[in-house]
Amino acid sequence: MYILGDFFEVWIGDDAMSPFQLSICKALRALSDSGTRIFLMHGNRDFMIGKGFCKAAGCTLLSDPSVVQLNGERVLLMHGDSLCTRDEGYIRMRRYLRHPLTLFILRHLPLGTRHKLARKLRNESRAQTRMKANDIVDVTPDEVPRIMQQFDVRTLVHGHTHRPAIHKLQIGDQAARRIVLGDWDRQGWVLQVDEQGFSLNSFDFVPETTALLN
Repeated sequence: MYILGDFFEVWIGDDAMSPFQLSICKALRALSDSGTRIFLMHGNRDFMIGKGFCKAAGCTLLSDPSVVQLNGERVLLMHGDSLCTRDEGYIRMRRYLRHPLTLFILRHLPLGTRHKLARKLRNESRAQTRMKANDIVDVTPDEVPRIMQQFDVRTLVHGHTHRPAIHKLQIGDQAARRIVLGDWDRQGWVLQVDEQGFSLNSFDFVPETTALLN
């Protein structure tokens, strides 16, 4: 199972798991112990997930981007935010927040300070996103074929933009596709890969899960 980032609404450190986050950690561990290999990629909301959580949850941290083999095909996995190159302000902030020194400082701030900073950044991000044009916060069209050619793949899977779809592309003389996952708000989205191929599916949450998310 591959989790391509933003699995959590916010993550301020492995030492600050809420009861809900702890329950997710335990569920992942149970799945891992049952024999399922789990790979987790950072998103823009949970990029501070560290080795402590991954060890407890029984998952492996996956770099962004990563190429994996699915059904005998090379597939490029990304969170997707780095594809939004027209949002220059966000790209600059992303580069700053992901810097090892910044991460070190953030992880050593008092817990209360981290909570306040996370709320501030999230509120500012929501306000700025509402003010930006849709094409600015979506992937840059030219960036998609560029990175797919760089990694020599014909299938790209990413999230972040919350616009689930399978886009057919043409890269050179070869057919390609970009598969976009949806966010988990009122329903969940998964890309299922089996002998039948690639299938993008949504599902409704059970009542107990919906109550927890609210």
